[in-house]
Order: sequence, then C-alpha cells, then structure tokens
Amino acid sequence: VNGSPHIGHAYTSSQADILSRYKTLSGRSVAYQTGVDEHGEKVAQKAESMNMDPKEFCDGVKREFDDMSYKLNCRPTHVVRTTDSSHMEGAQAFWRKMEENGDVYKGAYAGWYSVSDECYYNQGEVEELEDGRKVARESGSEVVWREKEETYFFRLSAYTDKLLEHYDSHPSFIMPASRRNEVVSFVKSGLTDLSISRSSFTWGVPVPSDPDHVMYVWVDALANYLTGQGYPASTPPPADVHIVGKDILRFHAVYWPAFLMSAGLSLPKTVFAHGWWTRDGSKISKSVGNVISPFELVDSYGADAVRFFMASEVAFGGDGDFSHGQMVRKCNAVLANGYGNLNQRVCSMVFKNFGGEVPRPDALTEEDEALLEVGYGLVEATRGDMEEYRIHKYCESIIRAVNAGNQYIDSQEPWVLRKTDLDRCGTVLWVEMEFLRCLS
Repeated sequence: VNGSPHIGHAYTSSQADILSRYKTLSGRSVAYQTGVDEHGEKVAQKAESMNMDPKEFCDGVKREFDDMSYKLNCRPTHVVRTTDSSHMEGAQAFWRKMEENGDVYKGAYAGWYSVSDECYYNQGEVEELEDGRKVARESGSEVVWREKEETYFFRLSAYTDKLLEHYDSHPSFIMPASRRNEVVSFVKSGLTDLSISRSSFTWGVPVPSDPDHVMYVWVDALANYLTGQGYPASTPPPADVHIVGKDILRFHAVYWPAFLMSAGLSLPKTVFAHGWWTRDGSKISKSVGNVISPFELVDSYGADAVRFFMASEVAFGGDGDFSHGQMVRKCNAVLANGYGNLNQRVCSMVFKNFGGEVPRPDALTEEDEALLEVGYGLVEATRGDMEEYRIHKYCESIIRAVNAGNQYIDSQEPWVLRKTDLDRCGTVLWVEMEFLRCLS
C-alpha cells in the first residue's frame, strides 16, 4: 500500500466480487477476504519521503482502498490490515510453527534486492540496461546489491519435491495452465533457501524470538489468509481460490504452499493469476503519465459498466488493453442498446398499459416457456465456467441471454398486441419481466 489504487487493484477486487456474488447466488456461504499489506521497506521509505509516520501513511492509503471497493460495489466479508494486532500475533504464531518444524535458521545473505518487489533475485534473474542500471528480468524493477545482512532463512530447498508432487497431483492448484507451466519450470530449476527476515529496518512484524529482526513482508502478508479467518485461535479450512496478479504468482504458488506445508496447514485449492492491463497498447507507467484511476473510471461510466467491461473484455487470466473508445463501444452495444433498451421497453409498456403493476400471465406458449427456461437456467448453465474461473465466458452467456430477450420481444410485438389482445400483451410483458429478474 505504498500508493493509490490503480486499475490492477480494481480488476482483482471486482473479479473476486463477481465470483463471490455468483457463489452466493448458488446458495453457498462465502468468505470473500481482501486486505492491505502495510509493512515493508518500500512503505517505510514512502512514508519517510512524505514526512509521515508509517502507520499514519498506511491509514490514508487504506481509506483509498476502502473507497475504491465502495465505488466499485465490492463487498468483501473480511478485510485484513497487516498492522492490526490480531494479524501480527497470528503471523508470529505462524512463524513459530515453521520454526518448530525445523525450517527456520539464522544466517547471512547478500544478493540483488528489489525494494519495489520486496524480493531477492539471483544473478540469472537480473539484467543490465543500457544506462547501467540493473533490473529484474521478470518485473523490470530496479535492483541493488545488498551486502551480507544477518537474516533468518526458510528451508525452501527442502520443499522442491513436495511442491512438484503437489502440482502434479493437483493440476488445478495453479491456474490458468500457462502460469502453472511457468511455476513448475521455476521450481524444477532448483530452489534455494529463502531469506525471511530483515534487520536493516524496523517497520514490520517482529520475529518472535528475535525482536532485532522483522519478518520478511511476504511471510507477514501471506499469513493474512489465515489470520483473517481466525488463526491461530481456530484453523480455517483451505480457501477455494486466491485471486492474484501474475506478478506475485511466485509468492503465492511457491513460497506460500511451502510455508503452509511446514506449518502443517492445508493448502488453498487454487491460486489463479490474472494478467496485466495496458492502455491504448502501451504499458501503464507513472512516468509515462497513463495510469488509470478506478475512481475516475467509475465517475465517468458508473460502477456496473466498469465491472462489466473488465470482466468481459479479456479472457480471465490473460492480459488486457484498456481504451476509452472500446469502453464506450462495448458498454453502448451490450449494456445500453442490449440490456438497457430491453429493460426500458418492457418497463415503459408496463407503466403505460398496466398502471405500473406487473400484469398477470395467461397460458404460456412454447416461445414463452423457451425464454423463461433461459432465464431460470442461467445459474446452472454458467456454473461450469464460473467453477473454472472463466468469467469472460460467463459474460458471454449473459450477453447471449440478453440477445434472446430482445429477439423474443421483437417477435412477440407487445406494442401491437396492446391494441389487439391486451391479455396476451400482459403475458408477454410478464414473461420478459420474469426473465429480466433472473438476468439481473
């Protein structure tokens, strides 16, 4: 949380909210958890640059993320702050579990470190640019050489075979498949033990047995999946899915399952890594000045339009490109001319011809039954796509249903029936209203 929310944060939150709502409609009890990772060196540095206390700085950023969720109509059931005392105590309990298992030991580390990524990279993962700067190949973030720093290590190397076995026996653990292949290749190349503490700064969760060290921010942050569900007072069941950006997949699909194995806890069923957004074909960057604010998007188009565009424009898991032109074209074609026009035509006729009251239907025809079957069957018809996190396919099913509703009203012509057969007109409008209820 070292900056304001951007379109990537809005994408993760809105897609998770869509999944949460769908599963709730399917009759399930849903825990939709999000949060803010508030510790680490880059947060401390950002706060210092603004002459602010780190907690005070985080309070302000947290409010921005809350505001983003509210504007996007995202309604998480649990929100975790890693500065909360309950989380910090839970993270320390989690550390102790790994320590008791013999997977934590003290040593010293030197290497290429990215403050932005909060991650060490080995020599093969670093390249030198023409201007002499060293960057991580994967993220493009600048790295600096850190001389030997006293640190605690996690025996990640001991989990190479266990991780590969888990990937093999649980093929849906990492999704989509292309991301799974990347992770498997990385693990097969050989894992080295992971530095999991820092002693060069103090803004973090103190290591339980050594307060001169603070936990590596990713140990702290990942533990929120447990602490937000009551750990260590209770052991939460494994999550159905973690929705993350592809830039942090390694932390969730390699480090996190190894930590959980060490602590004797269940692994999540799936880690789904979505892609990045570009703007008008160009990479989004503060230096270029093309950052997309979710607040400005919602103010311009409305929350539903923004959510729909992000869900339908790109195959979930792939990269997407945003442009205002495509946003307007898609939302006009589907939301305004498709769903909105259908809704307006039906409701206006009900108000004009039936006093604003839902008409009572007479006997239903085959055409009536066919449209109602589409509406009543939407949840079941889209279940497979949503269970496999094909949110874009779910959107395609909704769009086809909207088209079916428009084809029905065009074929039934209630504007003609109101003059020749008002009862049949009422039945057609009732069918459409019931269909719209299911669709909405």
